[in-house]
Amino acid sequence: MIAGMGQRELLLVTAAACQLCAHARSVLATLSAEVREIDASSEEAAALATRGVPLAFLPVLTDGERVLAYGRFSERRLRKDLGR
Repeated sequence: MIAGMGQRELLLVTAAACQLCAHARSVLATLSAEVREIDASSEEAAALATRGVPLAFLPVLTDGERVLAYGRFSERRLRKDLGR
C-alpha cells in the first residue's frame, strides 16, 4: 500500500542480474516500502506496458497506472513521494 496515496499496490519491475534493481530493492527496504516484485519478462509486466506504463529503463516502480521511479532510485525523492 502507498502511504498517503490511497490503496494502490506498489509494483517493482526488475530483471535478472540488474545492478540498478539491487539498488532499488535496497532503497525500498530502507524506506520500509511494501512492494511486490515482478520480472520484466512476465505477462504481468507486458500487461502494464500495454496499459501505457513505460518499462524501457529498469527498474520501474509503479502503482499500476503511473511510474513513481525508474533507473537509479533516489531515496530522498521516494521518501517524499511515498510520504515517509
